[in-house]
Amino acid sequence: MASRTSPKDRVWSRREIEGLIAQGRKIIILDGQVIKADAWLPYHPGGNLAILHMVGRDGTDEIRALHSRETLGQMQKYVIGRIEGRWQNFTPPIQGGVFTESIGKGGGELQEQEDSSSCSSTAPSPIFEPTDGLRHRNHTETSSISSLASDDDLPEAAEQNATPKNHYFVCNNPSNSLLNYPALNATAQDAVISKYRALEVRLRAAGLYNCNYTAYAWEITRYLFLITSCFACLHIQQYAIAGIFLGLFWHQLVFTAHDAGHMGITHNFHLDTSIGIFIANFCGGLSIGWWKRSHNVHHIVTNMPEHDQDIQHMPFFAVSTKFFQSLYSTYHGRVLAFDKLAQVLLSVQHWTYYPILALAHFNLYVQSYIYLFSKQPPRKGPAWWHWYLELVGIAVFWYWFGYLVCASIPTHLSRFAFVMTSHVFSSPLHVQITLSHFAMSTVDVGVAESFAQRMLRTTMDVDCPAWLDFVHGGLQFQAVHHLFPRLPRHNLRKAQSYVREFCEEVGIPYVIYGFGRGNLEVLGRLEEVARQVSYFQECQKVAAKDLIEGHHAVS
Repeated sequence: MASRTSPKDRVWSRREIEGLIAQGRKIIILDGQVIKADAWLPYHPGGNLAILHMVGRDGTDEIRALHSRETLGQMQKYVIGRIEGRWQNFTPPIQGGVFTESIGKGGGELQEQEDSSSCSSTAPSPIFEPTDGLRHRNHTETSSISSLASDDDLPEAAEQNATPKNHYFVCNNPSNSLLNYPALNATAQDAVISKYRALEVRLRAAGLYNCNYTAYAWEITRYLFLITSCFACLHIQQYAIAGIFLGLFWHQLVFTAHDAGHMGITHNFHLDTSIGIFIANFCGGLSIGWWKRSHNVHHIVTNMPEHDQDIQHMPFFAVSTKFFQSLYSTYHGRVLAFDKLAQVLLSVQHWTYYPILALAHFNLYVQSYIYLFSKQPPRKGPAWWHWYLELVGIAVFWYWFGYLVCASIPTHLSRFAFVMTSHVFSSPLHVQITLSHFAMSTVDVGVAESFAQRMLRTTMDVDCPAWLDFVHGGLQFQAVHHLFPRLPRHNLRKAQSYVREFCEEVGIPYVIYGFGRGNLEVLGRLEEVARQVSYFQECQKVAAKDLIEGHHAVS
């Protein structure tokens, strides 16, 4: 009797996989296996967008970084075959990739090259958009960046080996020039991937994936002190001071919610999610489900203006002149309009940065409730009950915070003082989050770049003494965290030395600044973009004048 071949043993060609994606199939490459994720898409606890950004790509490093070994094992049920050799990434459809079901004879190879070289749905403006030194020191794969710069520019820059003349941003920050990074060819990127995977093995062998529960005992002690102080001040009618303690309580508590969202506490999906729901929903009135959906996307498409909602703050902030093109946000599903209001607000964004972030907590309520009352939360699959628990948590929060606390404060002025101080004093969190990304590269160099290199190019760490770690809550090690999202927070400082060594070995800059210098870097980026708004407005005026004068001349 002839043996039957398992469907998982089928070898798929690149052309066949392109055809599947053209038909709307959600195909991802994982460890050389072909994953068909269509059936899982509506049930993915991290949202559908995280999967859509991986379609047509080798998502091995991204998937391993964000999922437990148990989850990786469960993915085997979606395997439909395997590939042979090195996989050359397609640009996912959500990012503008174009796929065809059939290609005429002799045109297949050319079409594949065109598809694989498409790396951005929107090219930068040749006048306003800094290209972050896209003329790379290795030009053997200029096709991977062809959509980011004009063909006429490439030869000249190749000869000069310098950043283009339209590069407005000061390049003190190493991430602002690709000249500082390994080339985007297969040999260089495979070396980065190999050493990154070896680094993960070293961290696991060193026990850095084991949670330090003693550290959480100290964290809980700090939380109890802050919330007890809040209620004590409420009792003696010191409402503004009570709000300060509550704001600090929320600020500290979010760090543990962040740990839970990444399964960095118990490493059990449901248990860590429950911890996150208790902290975010019951204690803070926010949705951990919304945070996980947006944060997972952020970890995959970090600092990509069209896709990363963590840098999509129009009309208040823009960290790249790409936003002048009224980009379509694949996360929000709408255009981020660069209208008159945006031009006014962006022109002073370096002055309004801190005042607006001081009120950012209120925006988190809005985003959380938009998510909870939409069709985005999974209603089926393993996380079906999380949505119901989240709704209960929101109701409980507004009962204790809105009714038992705020409604019991006797005067409107005292109530206002309590609410504002509690929300403003939790705002350092928003500075800490934006600090690690706003000043970093926002250029999409295409699908040839490895996960590890992209994370280090778009993320910086913040230097501080060890005794201040509790103030930053692990967010000062964002570069380390982006490489290994599930690494427990209290082990990030130990992992930092390993990451530094890795960066030196592969030739990737490890960007780290002190808190003060980091803030100056962010303000500098915001000011430069604000200056470009002024240039843009001047160009509009000149163009309008030329048009009017031209019409008069014709008449």
